[in-house]
Amino acid sequence: MPRFLLLLFLCVPLTGCYYMQAASGQWEVMRKRQPIAEVIKDSETSPELAARLRLLDEARDFSIEILGLPDNKSYRSYADLERDYVVWNVFAAPEFSLTPKQWCFPVAGCVSYRGYFSKEDALRDSKRLSDDGFDVAVGGVAAYSTLGKFNDPILSTMMRWDDIDLIAVLFHELAHQVVYVKDDSAFNESFATAVEEIGVKLWLETRGEEEKMADYISGRELQQSLLGLVAVARSVLEKVYASDIDVEYKRVLKRERLKTLAADVAAEMQRNGGEGSGWLTGTLNNARLISTTLYEGRLPSFRALYIRCEKNLQCFYAEAKKMGALDFAEREAALSAGDLLRFGRSLDEQ
Repeated sequence: MPRFLLLLFLCVPLTGCYYMQAASGQWEVMRKRQPIAEVIKDSETSPELAARLRLLDEARDFSIEILGLPDNKSYRSYADLERDYVVWNVFAAPEFSLTPKQWCFPVAGCVSYRGYFSKEDALRDSKRLSDDGFDVAVGGVAAYSTLGKFNDPILSTMMRWDDIDLIAVLFHELAHQVVYVKDDSAFNESFATAVEEIGVKLWLETRGEEEKMADYISGRELQQSLLGLVAVARSVLEKVYASDIDVEYKRVLKRERLKTLAADVAAEMQRNGGEGSGWLTGTLNNARLISTTLYEGRLPSFRALYIRCEKNLQCFYAEAKKMGALDFAEREAALSAGDLLRFGRSLDEQ
């Protein structure tokens, strides 16, 4: 509470202070927390919600005992936010660049997005950025991590997912408490996604539910396929943006390449029986492409690191922390090392 009050006090003189909405939004989340045991016992709690909370409590124990993730009060409570998303993230990039705009904060460092607890505030900021000439993307987020600074609850917004995806997100968010590097969103999210994958595989094996792994792998492989299409489009666009051709012609080439990407994504989804692809639906632009690669750009390198550690999670965490302590150029070189890439096998091969 003192930290929230200090933030609010400092922000009162500023119109539309970003930190004010962040502090008040975080306080709302914390205020609505209830211990999971109490929610389960509550006569007004539906049997379905109670069952899922019991499952998540088991997964939280598993995250500590088997995955070696932090043993604290994170995800030991539940908060019903009574809305679709907890925050809305804003991504932005210049018209002719795939380098994201960065926002810098005291705790998280510099990140490639800005989060708002109000959709209206996010849309207002996106309009301002669009008016300034940026490509912009706005999307709802169902879960996030405060990096262990607060005891994050399980959120009602997370309940949109099936059981496996829900547990995967739990492992993902806890991983941020193990390794987090200021100013390197791609490193952080790729590491957490690797922990998520490893965790889900071990969880299903431990419970004798290996048959469910096929669906999880299928979803992950589709996602990788879509990211491959994005990577090809990015390569083409980067050459266009770096060229000296006329600006209007650049716009034509950009528009046509993004139109082709949208068609390729739709075809891939149709082949796999899907109806949508999240960030890759709707009008594509630089900001939307950036957001799709943020979470998995370095995933193959982290998969390879796990193999190099002979699937020992403590070794994996220790090596990731060592990389995190390097400066950016050294970290990129380490992640791109030939031995890592050589062992970057797919999830089902692990």
